[in-house]
Amino acid sequence: MSGSENKITGARLLIELMEEAGIEVCFGYPGGAILPFYDELYKSKIKHYLVRHEQGAIHMAEGYARATGKIGVCIATSGPGATNLVTGLADAKMDSIPILAITGQVATSAIGTDAFQEADIFGITIPITKYNALMRSADDIARHFEEAYKIALGGRPGPVLLDFPKDVQTQLTSVRKASKLKIDAHHYTKPEIVGDVKAFAEAINNAKRPLLYVGGGAINANAAEEIKTLALTGNIPVTTTLMGIGSFPGEHPNSVGMLGMHGTAYANKAVLDCDYILNLGARFDDRVAKIGEFAENAVRAHIDIDTAEFNKRIDVDYILHGDLKDALKAVIPHIKKVDRTDWLKHIQTLKANHPLDFDNSTDNKIKPQDFIHKLYEKTKGKAVITTDVGQHQMWAAQYYLFNEPNNWLTSGGLGTMGYGLPAAIGAKIGRPDKTVICISGDGSIQMNIQELATITMYNLGVKILIFNNNFLGMVRQWQELFYEERFSNSEWNYNPDFVKVAEGYKIPAMCISKKEDIDKALEFFLKDDKSALLEVVVPAEEKVFPMIPAGKSQKDMLEFKDLASLKAAK
Repeated sequence: MSGSENKITGARLLIELMEEAGIEVCFGYPGGAILPFYDELYKSKIKHYLVRHEQGAIHMAEGYARATGKIGVCIATSGPGATNLVTGLADAKMDSIPILAITGQVATSAIGTDAFQEADIFGITIPITKYNALMRSADDIARHFEEAYKIALGGRPGPVLLDFPKDVQTQLTSVRKASKLKIDAHHYTKPEIVGDVKAFAEAINNAKRPLLYVGGGAINANAAEEIKTLALTGNIPVTTTLMGIGSFPGEHPNSVGMLGMHGTAYANKAVLDCDYILNLGARFDDRVAKIGEFAENAVRAHIDIDTAEFNKRIDVDYILHGDLKDALKAVIPHIKKVDRTDWLKHIQTLKANHPLDFDNSTDNKIKPQDFIHKLYEKTKGKAVITTDVGQHQMWAAQYYLFNEPNNWLTSGGLGTMGYGLPAAIGAKIGRPDKTVICISGDGSIQMNIQELATITMYNLGVKILIFNNNFLGMVRQWQELFYEERFSNSEWNYNPDFVKVAEGYKIPAMCISKKEDIDKALEFFLKDDKSALLEVVVPAEEKVFPMIPAGKSQKDMLEFKDLASLKAAK
């Protein structure tokens, strides 16, 4: 056969390429400029989940990717559909999440004419994607897809975007496989380990008070087992960033939990006391490491797959470039079993003297810290937890202990309110056997609350826990501590009745406000694998401690026990 009999449309080709890559699930919202692609999607084996807002689609893709380790795929039409993906793309870029976004575009002949629903999504997303392309010919689709797919998953993962003009979707092509990629292989191939492995290991062996500082790169590299081996072989305590939670068992005696602005006091004090700190796939970001004052008495070392992170904010003494799992496998055989009894005893003393603390004794009001701890006990630490952004996010990070990776999904770098609910939907679709719980606040939940309809439409057993204090809680906390209690526009006076909202979407719901109701509420919430919403009314004045004020260092950390003196000083 020859001519058009060997050809398929661009839309058909992209679907076939996605199927060949093993993509089984996508999230999206159709519109005029992407209809030929949706018509082919209708005929394919790929399961499409129809969302209520494109931002929900990309956060679902993020939740799916983080819970499964696979690429997350989302689809939108041109113009406003495409621009509604922007926040999620920036979020995925900051947190290194592999996402393939496919957007419809006006026909190539109309590009640049201000056509209906035209937006330059290619130009808009250049700084917030690892790769993007406007596919102007069906003959280029195979190459663009292969480049995008490899770059999204290769090296440090991240989001990619393919902009798909409507006429290219219907154009015929016989080019089903890229003959040659235009990008260099180093953009997607696994790098060789670069650095002196023996000298790196010897620096660890020589340390008396070493500390592992583990970031989200450890989750992406699937390096949890190697980190545990290094920690136990070398008798080394472990702290994580917000994104690194789950990379080392939270219940293990060597764990000191999360460090940074709202990390545990004992993690932040361990940073001050250590004489060696090894960064494993973290960014030395500004919520953790103040320039000039971070681990200033320690030798600093860093392993990362992204050379751009070396010496970006904090200078280090030892560097290994490469895949974290491979690098640790190379280092571990050189690690000696050094007796660090005194250092580990010191860590336990820090834990005993500076525990996570709050006042749970005064009245019958529910404290969110207490509730999360009870949720952790009830679920035995095995649930997949997603959060939005704010006080509830920090309480969840502090009081729910994670013993395995990929169970903690939160927006770390960008701090995106509205992330939690759609991320939970994506996680539940990716791991239907797990209990998936979205922990949110009354502010955050309202940013993507429409996705309750997606839960009901697909009968997904997602649990939604809302802490309601009728405030933007973290904003209020900062205003109380640093703005002389001027609560400028942080109080909500018109929250909806969340129980009625949930019931409007056919989701069973309950609201509690007294301690005595916690047990029956958890029984209702977790009684089966069906969806449920639980609203928990908590005090507006409750705060997250410890806290390092913005721009300060671990030396300036405030603990709960400092609250009384803070109030007295006013």
